[in-house]
Amino acid sequence: MKIFKGQGTSDLGKPWRYEEDGLTVIRGCAWSPPGCHPTGCGIKTYVNDQGELVKIEGDENHPITNGRLCVRCLTIPDYVYNPDRVRYPMRRAREDRGKDAWERITWEEAFDLLAEKVSYYKERYGAESILLMGGTGREGGPMLPAYAHSALGTPNACYTQSGYSCYIPRVAGTTYVLGATYPEMDYAGGLHGRYDDPAFTLPELIVFWGKEPLPSNGDGLFGHAAIDMMRRGAKLMSIDPRVNWVATRADWHLRLRPGTDAALGMAMLNVIISEDLYDHDFVEKWCYGFDELAERVQSMPVDKAAEICGIDADLIREAARVYATSKPAQIAWGLAIDQKSNGVQAGHCVLALEAITGNIDVPGGQLIGDVNDGLELGFGWNNLGPELQSKIMGIKEYPAYVGLVLNAQCDMVLDALETGEPYEFKMGGFEDTNFLAGTCAAQPKRWHDAMVKNLEWCFGIDVWMTPTIQACCELFLPLSTTVEHDTVVYTHYGASPIMAGAVNKSITVGEGKGDCEIMYEIGKRCMPENYERFKDYYDFLEYYRLNNKQTFEELREEVVHQKVETLSYRKYESGKLRPDGKPGFNTPTGRVELYSTMFRQFGEDPLPYYEEPQLSPVSTPELAEQFPLVLTTGARTYCYFHSEGKQIPYLREMNPDPLIEINPADALRFGVADGQWVEVENPFGKVVLKAKVSQIVKPGVVHAQHGFWFPEKDGEEPSLYEVWRSNINELVPHKYIGKLGFGSPFKCLLCSVKPADKNYDTDMQEVWDRFGKLVK
Repeated sequence: MKIFKGQGTSDLGKPWRYEEDGLTVIRGCAWSPPGCHPTGCGIKTYVNDQGELVKIEGDENHPITNGRLCVRCLTIPDYVYNPDRVRYPMRRAREDRGKDAWERITWEEAFDLLAEKVSYYKERYGAESILLMGGTGREGGPMLPAYAHSALGTPNACYTQSGYSCYIPRVAGTTYVLGATYPEMDYAGGLHGRYDDPAFTLPELIVFWGKEPLPSNGDGLFGHAAIDMMRRGAKLMSIDPRVNWVATRADWHLRLRPGTDAALGMAMLNVIISEDLYDHDFVEKWCYGFDELAERVQSMPVDKAAEICGIDADLIREAARVYATSKPAQIAWGLAIDQKSNGVQAGHCVLALEAITGNIDVPGGQLIGDVNDGLELGFGWNNLGPELQSKIMGIKEYPAYVGLVLNAQCDMVLDALETGEPYEFKMGGFEDTNFLAGTCAAQPKRWHDAMVKNLEWCFGIDVWMTPTIQACCELFLPLSTTVEHDTVVYTHYGASPIMAGAVNKSITVGEGKGDCEIMYEIGKRCMPENYERFKDYYDFLEYYRLNNKQTFEELREEVVHQKVETLSYRKYESGKLRPDGKPGFNTPTGRVELYSTMFRQFGEDPLPYYEEPQLSPVSTPELAEQFPLVLTTGARTYCYFHSEGKQIPYLREMNPDPLIEINPADALRFGVADGQWVEVENPFGKVVLKAKVSQIVKPGVVHAQHGFWFPEKDGEEPSLYEVWRSNINELVPHKYIGKLGFGSPFKCLLCSVKPADKNYDTDMQEVWDRFGKLVK
């Protein structure tokens, strides 16, 4: 083995770069693109003398993933060298929107054009007329508000999912109840000894609540850690209407009706409190509002919750008792908590369960970061000034939302795009998002029509030509992939004390740049007052991603930095959760607020409550006669990250067509055969999907895949890669959100299903012909 000069051996036993069998091996951590949430999986890239990527392998020296990789990572070479990839900056005229009329330009021309447009719209309409829209999971996701504020100088960043129904409703509860960072299940990720470290305690029980961790690995949770702990003796509980991998291995499976999580949570709290199974010491010392909570949950007797949720009452009681008496126990709570107007309250229930059982920030329980953890998401916000800050869309109507994420309230953004009130948006940007393709937006055709008509000039940043960019943009800025740029990956965006990883550049293909570098270059030109202090990109990266705690070269040498020096438990006892250094939680009362004074301040009920989904067999029985099935959407797949991956033939072979899962009893009832294309309809839209008849879903419920488009088809308007054909988000209504602006019913709707009059099966030969010949 040859170690390159100046590159010492990392703490994990191998250098970050070395030679093996005539190839250069570069160790690093993956983020995006291709998409990931991220986990920061360890990868080894093998590069030949011509600088070409030969293969990808998992890095067995990575302390968390231990060489395990998903199929998306394993197909990175097919992604990098895909013939459909955009490798250079491009522009076109506004009158050519929707047409393949792009011309190649240089980066200097691209940045100069963008800076010219930013200056023009600021001077003519005000900085608030510029709207930066972003997506989820990819590296650019957590950068969105800082990108808008610091690099473009606009207050209006917008994650375009109705109710910001991904992660943030849970974060709202975490912030306004716990006063701390997101409480992730503790899987010893930050400990050198991992599960054998003396500081760690193996959980007796792991509860997966609306989360399937193996395909999703959401927000930094390495899903296979659950398998590791299961093999060591931890028991599993699944709360999910679908029978997924976890459910088939779980000792308890609660198949609730979609959207009824808060009812179940309240009933479990009722059992634990009424049977005196809670942790008296933690409740008395560190909780506020326990008596009020105890009184509130009496309104949800177990029998009532059983009727609402469609679960046996005795199973609810048993689940509550098992969770309360397992020491420690942990909950991996997922996207299903968020995706309803009652999502914040469901999250409130989960936090209350974790708190009153004494599982907050204990070994094997719910791990939270200290007050100094996390990225500076507010970079550039203060420099906007009070007047411009007051113009962020939704600050008056939804202060709990806007103040939490420093994003414009997304439903109000669509309203403003359609009506011009309270002011008009004139310029748009799309950072790592293809939301027209059914990834996050509700009723995306409405977004499409409003943006194409009313946004005068737009730019997009991506690896591919997407329906979103093809429809709306005049400038295309190409992204580099995870193996083509240097950056830093964190779990939970730096807010959880687990690890930081170096994303190490291995190869160069075309002229793509990474998200952070593009942000830096735009910021230098459009907002130099924020960026002139940085001597170069790496200086910026170390400030923005590493908080100047170490240099990138130091992290590169380590490959993975486990944050052992900052990892501790029961931080509420030592003052590490509060900026003033006092013991307690960073809430107004200094305690876990089971009765949330901050919710009360925003005009919301300070205690958890159950609210029936706006569209359900219970709340809208007349509508349910016409649309008799409960529709849930968006379960993750192993091969795709939302709309990404459809151009990779090996991945497409795994899941060529958009599926809808339907129970055999319902298939018989509606005349649907397995593998048959069906029309799925509700009052908001109609699409076609391919039926998968299976016991995976319970009777009366169907599940539809999301994020499908067909990049092998015609990309010009009106087709846009046939993006509307199977776009399940067309059935998700706009602005069916909670009181604080959070949550939307992506997972609890109504629909009808009937056989379609046409077969839409994907021709995989067409996919291979279009994307199978790699271009190096």
